[in-house]
Amino acid sequence: MTKIPNLVLVIGGTGAQGVPVVKALVSDQKYTVRVLTRIASSAEAKDLATLPGVTIIEGSSYHEPTLQKALEDVEYVFANTNGFAIGEMSEIYWGIRLYELARWAGVKHFLYAGLEYASRLGGFDPKYRTGHLDGKGKVVDYISAQPTTPMAWSVLTSCLYLEGLSEVLQPFPNPEDPSTLVFAVPLGDAKCPLIHLEDYGAYARWLFDNPVRSNGLELHVATEDIAWKDLAAAFTEVTGRKAVYMDVTLDTYFTLPFFPYPDAKVGHSANREDPTLFTFRENFSGFWNTWKAELTKRDYKLLDEILPNRVKSVKEWMIKTGYDGTPSSVLKDYRDGVGSREPGDK
Repeated sequence: MTKIPNLVLVIGGTGAQGVPVVKALVSDQKYTVRVLTRIASSAEAKDLATLPGVTIIEGSSYHEPTLQKALEDVEYVFANTNGFAIGEMSEIYWGIRLYELARWAGVKHFLYAGLEYASRLGGFDPKYRTGHLDGKGKVVDYISAQPTTPMAWSVLTSCLYLEGLSEVLQPFPNPEDPSTLVFAVPLGDAKCPLIHLEDYGAYARWLFDNPVRSNGLELHVATEDIAWKDLAAAFTEVTGRKAVYMDVTLDTYFTLPFFPYPDAKVGHSANREDPTLFTFRENFSGFWNTWKAELTKRDYKLLDEILPNRVKSVKEWMIKTGYDGTPSSVLKDYRDGVGSREPGDK
């Protein structure tokens, strides 16, 4: 099959992870990018379309004829499926099917956006069960079992976004002392990894640029593993504003405004009667239990080697971005109003 040199198909290109990946790929015009998106007229798609080398095509990433058409002429694929939209069961299916379709289409290098397989890391104890982590983790297991020829493969495994500190992880004023901001999560004294999304995009670019090293590699990325009390202290040091960490129980956490309908089902585009769908309460209980148990590890020496100029701490990120706790939009699902639907919504 004839290929367009260095053409990358990006699945999930208008999301929080996808946008920095697209920008990193076209930053010097080495690559051209084809972004498959459900709504070509969205603000995110329009913004990407202004970048040299980016083409937007409209269609569903979960429709096989559309994917076959999108894969024509492509040498590289970056695939980030959205478990919050389609649910764990469909994410497993489509992650595997995307790999298969790319292999059949003669793709040179397939890069999958992975997450930690929480259940396996926790010995399959149900308290670690997290739909949006486990779905991707199962796909990573499948990809890892595949040969590295004729199609190279890599996995880019991320974690919480630092940018989420302006949205789902944002601080709120202490009701008893509004001058003090509260960072509240059910984390105890554990250290939790966070990743700067601009660096995430740079890691994706490195994986495509360095196939000899990246073929068959699952790269776990983060900026820093940090205890939330240290995160609050860094905020005070950088901004001069008083901040504290509040370790909350899971029950209390789900009374906070981040999830207005905690018993809604995750999977806003899925069949709402699908018995495998989790509620937000179930899903994020496993999620925070996973981080609280410190089940994951990253090789920061390797990350420094790959990206010497990466942001290396939460404090450095706060300084670089001018972070001051002000809310801003990060996750496309939340921006589109489907982050946590009321129970019964279709």
